[in-house]
Amino acid sequence: MVAHLDAPTPSRAAPWISDFAWENGRLRIRKTDIKLSLNGPVLAEIAAWALWLALLWPVAFLARQGRRQPLAIWFAPERPRPWYLVRAAAMWAGIDVARRPEEADAAFYFDDVTVGLPESAGRLRGLNFGCADVSKSHVAAVFEAVFGYPLSVDPMITAGPIVEKSEKNGVHDGRIVEGPLAPRPGHVYQKLIDTADRSGACHDLRTPCAGGAPVLVWTKLKPAGRRFAIQNRRATLHAPAEVFSPRELALIVAFNARMGADWGGLDILRDRQDGRIYIVDVNKTDLGPLIALSWIDKIRSMSRLAVALERLVCRG
Repeated sequence: MVAHLDAPTPSRAAPWISDFAWENGRLRIRKTDIKLSLNGPVLAEIAAWALWLALLWPVAFLARQGRRQPLAIWFAPERPRPWYLVRAAAMWAGIDVARRPEEADAAFYFDDVTVGLPESAGRLRGLNFGCADVSKSHVAAVFEAVFGYPLSVDPMITAGPIVEKSEKNGVHDGRIVEGPLAPRPGHVYQKLIDTADRSGACHDLRTPCAGGAPVLVWTKLKPAGRRFAIQNRRATLHAPAEVFSPRELALIVAFNARMGADWGGLDILRDRQDGRIYIVDVNKTDLGPLIALSWIDKIRSMSRLAVALERLVCRG
């Protein structure tokens, strides 16, 4: 059994449509309880995902046919849908999803919840089985222990603008509030990190990692006033060494090791005032690739991530 803070886990064999529900005029994602209004930007992203999946299936077929040696991953307790990045990378690499642990080369703990309780990987090489807690407070505590400077603030004694967020993963409910104030239950309070350029647009550094090390960086540009929104105005692909210093890369690896994360996407912000980076979120069940990327950057990204996932599965 898996214990967690979120909604119940659907059956592994359930059809994709069971992931969603229509409630009060909004689309509800059952597992995370995120509710989306089907406005123009959301509908555009759904259409873009449909086009991406139409490309992904033939690529997966050709990659599987071209493999010299079959590889398979056992995902537990859930089997990720193709819109999750690890499943897309596996398909791109021609790696199968094992139907039983006995058929797999590695086991991957996959449960789209904030706090879970992974079962044992058994005889298989286990991936992400040490990454059970991705709550905002835990991420901030690990970040401070590794990097040596804080992300969290005490809202009752901090004056001025700070960020308030839900503890839960994937909610995108962040907002700027004025301290000092009494904390709300189930929320965390963090330093307001200045990532805005001269136009006011904010820059986020989504950093997919494999084996604890960054594989690539997607620089996300968000419109002014919508820094916490799920949609991006634009996204571009970069090599990690183009974005982070050698010391920062070493600290990111150390952070992932402390989190127990073998695979996942980090949300990293660089403060233009102090020049430091801050890891504000760990996505062990990250979606991707980013819709806002160009098609060529999507393809380049998936090629790099597929190679990284194959090395991770074959290691040791």
